[in-house]
Amino acid sequence: MDIHSDAYKVAPLSEQKAAVEIIRSAEAALAALTGNPTVTLIAYERNETPRQRN
Repeated sequence: MDIHSDAYKVAPLSEQKAAVEIIRSAEAALAALTGNPTVTLIAYERNETPRQRN
């Protein structure tokens, strides 16, 4: 997967166990709801100063 954004970056959540568990629970719920066992959620956070595109 190749996702580009100047305004956001992937949120580093490895040290935040509660946030990771919430995301895993949401993935499981969405997988059950949709019947797709490979649902993956990605957490983003806003960059402090997004770069301007030319």
